Amino acid sequence: KIMHDAVGFKSSLTGKNYTMEWYELFQLGNCTFPHLRPGVDAPFWCNQGAACFYEGIDDAHWKENGTLVLVTTISGTMFNEMAKWVKYDNETGIYYETWTVQASPDKQSIVWFDAYECSKFILRTYQKLADLGAVFKKIQTNYTSIILFSGEPIYLGNETSIFGPEGNKTLAAAVRDFYYPFKPHRTVGEFFVDLLKIIDRVILNHQFYLFYNLEYWFLPMKFPYLKIIYEEVPLPIGSKTSFGV
Repeated sequence: KIMHDAVGFKSSLTGKNYTMEWYELFQLGNCTFPHLRPGVDAPFWCNQGAACFYEGIDDAHWKENGTLVLVTTISGTMFNEMAKWVKYDNETGIYYETWTVQASPDKQSIVWFDAYECSKFILRTYQKLADLGAVFKKIQTNYTSIILFSGEPIYLGNETSIFGPEGNKTLAAAVRDFYYPFKPHRTVGEFFVDLLKIIDRVILNHQFYLFYNLEYWFLPMKFPYLKIIYEEVPLPIGSKTSFGV
């Protein structure tokens, strides 16, 4: 089960609740794999993400499917400073990245690429609040990570260098061919045929093409290939900068 993460706020002045979360703008599948368009060589990516802030908290959803717990109390000044930071974060980190890529399952393993998704936004937000002076309760929070295991990644190039007029047509065809089985499926039969192709590429032939920050990388995949883990991360301790609570 893959978990989603969000931050809830309750105003002590008005009693109103608010939710802030970081979402893929065009659904998770579109952020993870591209669309292949007829007659267009380059894959089309809809992989933008952004923080959303809205009134209300879906208490029933969070209590039934996860955890809803108080982690800290902040002042209005701290909230306003956090809001400025969220705007900056939205403008500088705009691409959703599903995968964490690392060398092995070991805790001290090299991380080749870090994911950039909802849980990472929550961790960044908590750290910002801690730096502003928020004192968090001593509890641990849980986050989902989807990890690919790979040898050292090989840089391939960007869209222009691979798919442009002077691009590498052989490499371009290989990238498109890799992503083709990940398309949406109309029938169960189509799904299983493409699943076998994915297993052949990723597990039997140890191949994965990663798109990260507008660049393509080849991942020489290795056992155990993919794993979904649930990390326990302690709430942060702030720096010397602080605002009164």
